[in-house]
Amino acid sequence: MDCVIRLARSEEIEPIRKLLKENAVWLQSKGINQWSYLLDGGEYDPIHRAILIEETYVLEIDNKVMGTFTASLKQNDWDIEIWGKSIEPSVYIHRLAIGLNAKGNGLGWEALQWTENYFANRVSYLRLDCVAHNQKLNEFYQNCGFTLVGQTNGFNKYQKLLQ
Repeated sequence: MDCVIRLARSEEIEPIRKLLKENAVWLQSKGINQWSYLLDGGEYDPIHRAILIEETYVLEIDNKVMGTFTASLKQNDWDIEIWGKSIEPSVYIHRLAIGLNAKGNGLGWEALQWTENYFANRVSYLRLDCVAHNQKLNEFYQNCGFTLVGQTNGFNKYQKLLQ
């Protein structure tokens, strides 16, 4: 599969929200309480804002959105709560999601590799977090070269040094 990673467009807010909500439902079915706020329609504004300020990307195959993630050079309120105020130049990755029909095809790894290459000369770290009890996702991040650096409020914090 040829995957193109590009900035999301404002008219893609609905496909992105649908993909994220689909993942939230799937996670709930597996007993993983992650992104449950999306089940009630929460986070519409932050998702839309991240698209408008060009922090959200899509993974596209055959002109169809198959995945999404947000990569921000600035800490948001959540990042500050989880990581504390940081002055280290970092990219904070949020809402990495692959469509259920594309899971297992390496698109998550491809998104993280692309992010690493894209931001390599601008930041020291890639940072992300996930619920501590999501064993598969924690293993995935470790297999992608991220290091577990701590836990805050039930969320594992991962980072990857880019230098």
